[in-house]
Amino acid sequence: MSGKDGTMSGAELRKALGSRSIDHVVVLGANGTMGYGSAALFTQAVPRVTFLARSREKAEAGLQDAIKQVRSPTVASRADVGDYGEDLEKALKTADIVFEALTEDLEIKREIFDKVEKSRREDSIVATVTSGLSINQLCEGRSDSFRKHFMGLHFFNPPNVIVGTELIAGDDTDPELVDFVEAFSRVRLGREIVRTSDSPAFAGNRVGFKVLNEAAQLAEQLGPVLVDRLVGPYTGRALTPLATIDLVGWDIHRAIVDNVHQNAADEAHATLKMPDYMANMMEAGVLGNKTGGGFFKRDGKTRLALDPASGDYAPEADIKLPDLSYIDDVAKMHSVGRYAEGMALFLAAEGDEAAIARKVIAGYISYAFHRAGEVTETITGIDMIMGAGFNWAPPSVLVDTMGAGSAVTMIEQAGLEVPAVLAEAASGGGKQRFFDHPQVNVGKYFVAS
Repeated sequence: MSGKDGTMSGAELRKALGSRSIDHVVVLGANGTMGYGSAALFTQAVPRVTFLARSREKAEAGLQDAIKQVRSPTVASRADVGDYGEDLEKALKTADIVFEALTEDLEIKREIFDKVEKSRREDSIVATVTSGLSINQLCEGRSDSFRKHFMGLHFFNPPNVIVGTELIAGDDTDPELVDFVEAFSRVRLGREIVRTSDSPAFAGNRVGFKVLNEAAQLAEQLGPVLVDRLVGPYTGRALTPLATIDLVGWDIHRAIVDNVHQNAADEAHATLKMPDYMANMMEAGVLGNKTGGGFFKRDGKTRLALDPASGDYAPEADIKLPDLSYIDDVAKMHSVGRYAEGMALFLAAEGDEAAIARKVIAGYISYAFHRAGEVTETITGIDMIMGAGFNWAPPSVLVDTMGAGSAVTMIEQAGLEVPAVLAEAASGGGKQRFFDHPQVNVGKYFVAS
């Protein structure tokens, strides 16, 4: 394989893709959002996809949800359903790929892998969609064949919309199988593949949830409405951070940040501790949109915002915000394609609130560049998964847009460590542009409001 961060040439893709065929995929946990979304995706490329869950009824519900999600008759025509009893054993006899999409719990996944290992074909690929659990730990103690054929294939939700996908090999995974899965995923499934190391939360969630959790911490003192305004679309993201946590679920957020906080003692360790108020509210059943609300919820047509101190909600329209007119000025520049000028206005904006927003963005850039060489081979892998997985402006795009010198100044003013490669670029001794993908229109990341 040639190229950086797992990028394969056209010839390599064709060669790898021709090494085997995929006719049957079995999806475990097909009643969950990621399970049925992934299963639906596979039906677009594979003749047969088996939806399995704890009961046939749950699997059938997953199939119906998949049909509704992608609105394609192909799903139903290529799918069958079953449970983890006799149906699992039978399905595994012909499965080319066994795709595990159970809840983000190490022991629960291990239990299903016990069943898979007993019945799988020796040459079947076993992939997990885990959002950050260790690939090596998940297959620890398994047979040589299992470990050789095991890897992470982390789709982002919903898979039929978000093409960014992380491919994670374990220490014993066959490199040729990794090449095949990348080729299959790119060519047949239309994925934008980024290979990552087997590190906590891999690349996208490692960087992305650091920002999300920092926003959750800030919400305790500033309130959710102000935080989502400060770190809003004008900073290069399609969806505001706290609304994102509500969408993915507080339980998923907790699983990811707890994993990183416990297993990665990096320079941003403190920003990855989930706030106590979130833990307390979760004990009372608050999980975000899936339970009717989190940082935000609706009362009819009225959007309500959480007060983290009391746990009460108030109409968002009644919450008074400070003067944030600079945001409208930045958004106006973005709306006409003057992105560099918009970023210049952001960097020059006065007031404590603008400084807080710059600190969050400085942290995003600094943290991402410091992870290059750890979670991906270069910053390119992080850039691509943040763009294709999170729909955020990649860190390199922000640096290129504001200029390396300005980015370094922002990071220094935030009291954060400046990545060496940025310091070198700012001094004129390094590369002056970090993002070089002619097929990516960077303007799509700068949302006007």
